[in-house]
Formats: sequence, C-alpha cells, structure tokens
Amino acid sequence: MLKIGNITLESNIILAPMAGVTDLPFRLLCREQGAGLLCMEMVSAKAITYHNKNTEALLTIAPGENPVSLQLFGADPDIISQAAAYIEERPFDILDINMGCPVPKVAGNGEGAALMKSPKLVEEIVTRTVRAIHKPVTVKIRKGFDPQHINAVEIAKIAEASGAAAVAVHGRTREQYYSGQADWDIIRQVKEAVSIPVIGNGDVDSPEKARAMLEETGCDGVMVGRAARGNPWIFGRIRSFLETGEDPGKPAGAQVREMMLRHANMQMKYKGEYTGMREMRKHIAWYTAGFPHSAKLRAKSNELETLEQLEELLTKMAL
Repeated sequence: MLKIGNITLESNIILAPMAGVTDLPFRLLCREQGAGLLCMEMVSAKAITYHNKNTEALLTIAPGENPVSLQLFGADPDIISQAAAYIEERPFDILDINMGCPVPKVAGNGEGAALMKSPKLVEEIVTRTVRAIHKPVTVKIRKGFDPQHINAVEIAKIAEASGAAAVAVHGRTREQYYSGQADWDIIRQVKEAVSIPVIGNGDVDSPEKARAMLEETGCDGVMVGRAARGNPWIFGRIRSFLETGEDPGKPAGAQVREMMLRHANMQMKYKGEYTGMREMRKHIAWYTAGFPHSAKLRAKSNELETLEQLEELLTKMAL
C-alpha cells in the first residue's frame, strides 16, 4: 500500500505514463490486471489553456479507472498552474508534472527533461501548481539532463520543498533516452534525501526486477513502462510475486489472443474502427513478440482494418 497525498493506492506497482501507449483502453486492461495507479499520456498545458479540441480524448477517464494520475507538460509556471486549475474538476486523482520526457520536440522546447536544467523554474512551477489545486501534485524526473548534470537529488529536494506529494525517478539521463542500463543508485540517493514517497522507474521488466529495485533502492513504489506494452499481465505477476513469492508466469497463447481481441474491441469502442484498428497494430506487434512466426504476423497486422480481419489472422497463425 502506498499513500500519495490523500490518495491511498492498494498496490505500489504503477503504470508509467507513455505517449501513444497509455490511452484509455490500455489503462483499463492494466487496472484489471492489478496496476495500483494508472498514469495517462502526457497532455500539453498550453493546449488545455487554448482549449485545443484534440486534447479532449487525452483527458478522458472511464469509470473504474481510478486512481488515475494525469500528467501535464510545459515550461511556463502561469500556463501549467492555470491548466491544472482549469481541469481540476475532472475525475483524476493526482496531477503529475513531466520533467523527464526526452524527445526533441518537448525537451528542445525547454519542457520535459529540459526543466531539470533550471532548478529555479522547477521550484516556481511546482509551487504555483500546488497552490492552484487541491489534488496532490507529483513530479516525474530523470537522473539528470546529461552526464555532466546529474541533479535528480537536487530537483527532488526542490519538488518536496515546493509542496510535491511524491517524485518518480527514471534512472537514466535525458541524453540516454532509453538506452543503456538504468542507474538504480540515483533512485536510492533520492529516497535517502527526501521524506515524500519516491517511485523508481527504469528496467523493471519482471517480478524479480521489481523486488530487486524495491530492495536495492528502498523506493516506495515501482513504475513499469515499456515492459507493460503488450503485457498488461506484468502487474498481476509482480503483485503475486511480492505478496506470495510465486510468479504466475507468462500467459499462454490463448490468453494473449483473448486479450488482443478485447483490446481491439475497446479501441474501436472508444476511437471508432478506422482509428482504433490502426492504433491497434503496434499493440499487436508488442503482444506477439517472441511468438512463433511473430515477424510474419507483425507484417500482416499492418494491413488490418477490421476486427474480423484480426480474428482471421490470429486463427491462420494458430494463436
């Protein structure tokens, strides 16, 4: 059990926010499989203040999802705090500020991971946002921007002093993106430096790794990102392993098939057949990675336009 502000999570295994991945259908599947907190795709604070229509889908939360963390990105304290206040009545539980996104169009604009280069700005953003809303505010950071600026501990201390209710730390620099190995020691250092909950992120792709991160860093929660793609079962596996020492193991082909078809159905329900099936293609590649003939299946899945075609393909591939 993990408490963030006034929100109590029944599990400390958390779905990381991932652009283009943690949409509503995928989050619901991860909740069903045991994720203790669902993090949404990041949303531009500027787009919210400009009432951009395209952000509405990103802000949609379904009944039964909670607790949910909604993540904003931006670099202007006025805009972020205004956006937070504007959407506060929506049914999310925690507001997260993105200070870890490495992609050029975000970091190159002074947002995401680039904020770690400006501690004073971090202080202003967190302080203003905490004052603007009643819901808990959290911050997601990285080890640092590059090897010459490893300042996760400094930024975490600033976030805590500014009123943040928790901090998530990805053990890589912005320069690393997702390459190399995550440095769990920086997570340990942050945990020792602050009294608010610290959530570790980076390279947790198995129940054993989740336990190892908790033991080695002392962190309060574990965030699972890329390892959850095509694998919502990982949350239940980790929870079982931590609670009982037993890992139920990877799902059989029939379970994967059933989950893919359910996922596709949900995509169509929320996004329509055209968009839903096209967005499903990448998920099919993730679900089937490592299966016999998976390369052929992935190639064929890029032509899928209907649920019937997906069912037919899976039957042909004996999945």
